[in-house]
Amino acid sequence: MPNPTAAMLVIGDEILSGRTQDTNTSHLAAKLTEAGIDLREVRVVGDEPSDIVAAVNALRARFKYVFTSGGIGPTHDDVTADCIATAFNVGISVRADARAILATNYKNPDVELNEARLRMARIPDGADLIDNPISKAPGFRIGNVHVMAGVPTIFHAMVESVLPTLTGGEPLLSITVRIEAPEGEIAETLANMAKASTSLTFGSYPFIQNGVFGSNIVARGTDKDRLNSARKELEALAKTLKAWDPFDYKNQYPRSRGHPTK
Repeated sequence: MPNPTAAMLVIGDEILSGRTQDTNTSHLAAKLTEAGIDLREVRVVGDEPSDIVAAVNALRARFKYVFTSGGIGPTHDDVTADCIATAFNVGISVRADARAILATNYKNPDVELNEARLRMARIPDGADLIDNPISKAPGFRIGNVHVMAGVPTIFHAMVESVLPTLTGGEPLLSITVRIEAPEGEIAETLANMAKASTSLTFGSYPFIQNGVFGSNIVARGTDKDRLNSARKELEALAKTLKAWDPFDYKNQYPRSRGHPTK
């Protein structure tokens, strides 16, 4: 049986403008891989409600799990909770349990829990809360959509709260073999390996290091024995290829081979 699938939706104008770098996706991808859940798609949208609603509805229809980050804070541009309510066609309001959790973060909650901060206690009807041990403001889950904060430390904590509630499959394993040759020299062999081992996926990631062109070949799958066989085959291939010196064009790069980086 194939592993469950997932998608990630990153929300925020600051991501699209380059002011903030998204690190939540790589963290989630690693955690889902360990849990045997395949992250299949990642989208980034700005703080435009119609775009958020459309993305949520598209992703939740295609994948077993959807995870969002960003847009659940106290400011006017934190619109994610409202958009999720719209996507699911449910109401949204300040919920007593969420407010009570928020209150534990303040010495005088009757005063300090102002209208802006109470925005973080607005939860769509029917949603379950996601624990936030860092700043207390909860995330929430409705249907197959898990809504979490954008601040990395808080997002990481929320992911840890969510993981035990997910049903995963077999953890995805991987092996990496360094081959000191341009991709064009190994492409045919790599394609044949992929055709012969349909339960594995192969990726080629080229590099130039100390004047040598090469590729790190990564094979991924859930079958440890097949991965070990792929490693042996790739290591044997690596031994048959001479390290390529980009300055030795006369001897190593006849025209029939094309450009050395390929």
